[in-house]
Amino acid sequence: MVSRRRKGTKAIMTILLIAGAVFAGFPVLWMFISSLKSNNQIFEWPPKFFDVSFSLNSYAKILSDPEKIRYFINSYAIAFIVVSLTLVIGILAAYAFSRFQFPLKGVINTAIISVQSIPPIVLLIPYMSLIVSLKMFNTYWALILTYLVFTLPYCILMITGYFNTISTTLDEAILIDGASRFTALWKVIVPISIPSLISVGMYTFMLSWNEYLFALVLTKTTEMRTVPVGINLLMGQHTYDWSQMMAMSFLGSLPVLLLFLFFQRYFIAGMSGGAVKE
Repeated sequence: MVSRRRKGTKAIMTILLIAGAVFAGFPVLWMFISSLKSNNQIFEWPPKFFDVSFSLNSYAKILSDPEKIRYFINSYAIAFIVVSLTLVIGILAAYAFSRFQFPLKGVINTAIISVQSIPPIVLLIPYMSLIVSLKMFNTYWALILTYLVFTLPYCILMITGYFNTISTTLDEAILIDGASRFTALWKVIVPISIPSLISVGMYTFMLSWNEYLFALVLTKTTEMRTVPVGINLLMGQHTYDWSQMMAMSFLGSLPVLLLFLFFQRYFIAGMSGGAVKE
């Protein structure tokens, strides 16, 4: 009886997981199929999933257009710089929170959590004024510094939680051997924290890659636009080039999909490890 009940539960869970996968994957599949059609074919009824007239013209137009290639270069450059700075700063801050006691530690930790809870839209106008006053408007650094404000709190909290699961005896053993705190951090603690760091890096990359609002407001020239803004620019005043929009959307979502596909086990391990209460 128990065996039947377990088999039934397993079957239900399998069906639910398959349904969830189809629900999540169908929009991506439809986006890819639409990118292979012309505008008229996209709005055919009933819709056709497969058509002999499929074409790669939309991808050819995007990949042969220097302006659109520039959007991808900007997005990659900004995302990789934000990920690198977030991890370096986050690791150092998390190690301090995890291993040291210092004045106002609780206040600073509360401030970090508070920043994480503020809706980004609330900070749009203040950031716009700040960036303009610093003469960073329409530059990489305008977006990089802005994104760091949103990625660092999460990074510090997650990595601190993961560092707290690592015994302090490792640090003490290295210090007894004559090594420095810096060596203990980068030679021992960081290598065994790779799952958490990959998890944080993926989150940071996705936020930087997909962010639209600040990328639109803090840049003004096509040379500085990112992929999300570039997709929006394909919308004309009277007509939309849906085929190119779908193609560019698919190319824009591909890095995130590939990242999660290859690093999902590290992502899940990092999320669960970093969730340990301090």
